[in-house]
Amino acid sequence: MAASTVHLSHAAFSVNRCPHCVSWSRGNVLACGTCHSIVLYSPQDKTVLSTLNGHTGRVNCVHWIEKPDCSAETELVSGGSDKKLIIWKTIENQLVHSEIVDGHTEAICAVHAVYIPSDSEYNLIVASSSSDGLVKIWLRHKSTTECLQTLSFGNGFVLDVCLSILPGCGVPVLVCGADDSRVHLYVKQDGQFQKTQVLHGHEDWVRGVEFAINGQNMYLASCAQDSLIRIWKIFPKSENKSQKLDEEDEGNYIKLKENLLTVKEKGEEFTYAVTLESVLAGHENSVYAVHWQPSFMKDGSIVQPMSLLSASMDKTMILWEPDEETGVWLEQVRVGEVGGNTLGFYGCQFSPDKSMILAHAFHGALHLWSRNPEKHEEWIPQVVMSGHFNGVQGLRWDPEGEFIITVGTDQTTRLFAPWKRSGQRQVTWHEIARPQVHGYDMQCIAMIGRFQYVSGADEKVLRVFSATRNFIENFSRISNISVDKILLNDHSNLPEGATVPALGLSNKAVFQGDSNLQSVQEETFNSASDQYPQSYFQAHVLTEPPTEDHLLQNTLWPEVQKLYGHGYEIFAVACNSARTIIASVCKASKKEHAVIILWSTTSWKQIQCLSFHNLTITQMAFSPDDKFLLAVSRDRNWSLWRKQEEIPTESVPKFQLYANTDKNTSVHTRIIWSCDWTPDSKFFITGSRDKKVCTNHFHKDDKLAYCIVFYILLVIP
Repeated sequence: MAASTVHLSHAAFSVNRCPHCVSWSRGNVLACGTCHSIVLYSPQDKTVLSTLNGHTGRVNCVHWIEKPDCSAETELVSGGSDKKLIIWKTIENQLVHSEIVDGHTEAICAVHAVYIPSDSEYNLIVASSSSDGLVKIWLRHKSTTECLQTLSFGNGFVLDVCLSILPGCGVPVLVCGADDSRVHLYVKQDGQFQKTQVLHGHEDWVRGVEFAINGQNMYLASCAQDSLIRIWKIFPKSENKSQKLDEEDEGNYIKLKENLLTVKEKGEEFTYAVTLESVLAGHENSVYAVHWQPSFMKDGSIVQPMSLLSASMDKTMILWEPDEETGVWLEQVRVGEVGGNTLGFYGCQFSPDKSMILAHAFHGALHLWSRNPEKHEEWIPQVVMSGHFNGVQGLRWDPEGEFIITVGTDQTTRLFAPWKRSGQRQVTWHEIARPQVHGYDMQCIAMIGRFQYVSGADEKVLRVFSATRNFIENFSRISNISVDKILLNDHSNLPEGATVPALGLSNKAVFQGDSNLQSVQEETFNSASDQYPQSYFQAHVLTEPPTEDHLLQNTLWPEVQKLYGHGYEIFAVACNSARTIIASVCKASKKEHAVIILWSTTSWKQIQCLSFHNLTITQMAFSPDDKFLLAVSRDRNWSLWRKQEEIPTESVPKFQLYANTDKNTSVHTRIIWSCDWTPDSKFFITGSRDKKVCTNHFHKDDKLAYCIVFYILLVIP
């Protein structure tokens, strides 16, 4: 029992871990913002280190606060849909939220922070932008954080912010990328940030901005939905350079337009010029993020590599560097995703030593590439954590307890299994298959065999899926389980894989030979549609968990059956221990729809309809000995159905109502959400929104004997 509990905790820890934002620290730790928490992940060890809980809404932005000496970061700042800004601090090698700052009236969408020297210590300046049209600047002095200034953009939105220090004078500078297609530059003067420049050039929303300091020069990279990246150079302007050229020589030079800004600090005046360094055109869709390679310390001085990473909605990520001879910025590496129904990349990050690059997609998936140490121009996809990017609605173990399968409102079914690496004792759980990618939010699931399940979504149909040969073989290799142990019977008729054909809505089986396409020279096309393959499945031999593009395209399971009978959206499904009967229910506001339909797993026909409840049945559970079926409902009652003695003339057993509660006998006063049985089939448990868990015990002759009520000291929304 203890081992099962440990496995469940590891598995559940990874089920809902698709990030909405990422930040990579110099200590090689990824901070990933998810639905209500921040996950700290080690790409080298491929393990989740810890989870930071503090937000009550989706975490939209995270940022490791860089130290002036380029050492490993010890503080993290995050913002979320709960309108809160949290500063996390390392205490005894653990990150804890040291400060929670309130001030915005809408969701926070971007944060950035920088340390500024002050006497013998460093103060912290944090900039946060929100969908309320405000950018707030916070100052932490010693242990107190307060709002220093609020910048209003009226009806507009600031989509990204970045803070830095102007080289030469040490004055903080802030840049904001807004939906007015402009880059707004602010410099701190007299204790307040004042707008000094507005940089024009982009023709659509500015999605990302970031500073990099190289010696006395500062570079600003901005990207926008116009598919372009613009690099701006900010450098000190000396007097002799500011002198105008003679009229005779002026026509012989091509001179870039320079915008001047003047900064006063400690009685001294500094002049800087802002000019457009380069325009990078390589993406075919909106560019959502740019990121400079992190600086590092060498021989006592800070070195800033001139390497820029960009991520786009065209599903590609590009590494840019200037040519050593001409200084022209050129594309060095392009990596990305092919196929699938995703929307592209939403952000990107460098590892501290540039050995790895990471992108996260619009729907939360992470994509990690590692540089081949032998061929530096080659980048290899790597294993990275994955999971649902929205609520998980159902989770089931397989009958042998070797993997779990989940469904969620992100419209996917995902399968998680242990990765047992040879020569290593550590076992980590990973997503190894995505059997179903649906068009409706998934609601429930039940296992009806070792490699077969039935699922329900926000539709009237139940769908049955079976595993493929390619999945079973890869599962065997990844989890280090013998194929002979898995395939105890002859499974020569198993399909090789599954695919969704063009204009199709269901997963179709692909058998051996179906995916072997003829050569182009031998192909003859009878119609235009014959030029495009119907099968997108490609069989692969895997010894480690698959990458995101492989999960999307090559791990589907074929749909083997549809079950029709309900009048509204499916809400719950259950299967008995013998895997012979399926029970399903749908959403209901009347008694005529709040029925339990029993199905046979051999004939796939309806066996019986059980009617008692008046509203939606929220969950069902067969007793482990298969003699009883328990159901709980929104009407605050439970019902217990008993299997009748088998009649020789009937091949399928029937169920009849055995016990129930009503408004006079019900213990629960709110909707009953869940129910289950003890292994000996003598007790069943119900859980309700009234914060009570009731354990019910009955004698099979005397029916219900007594009920024990546990009050849960937890606020259930």
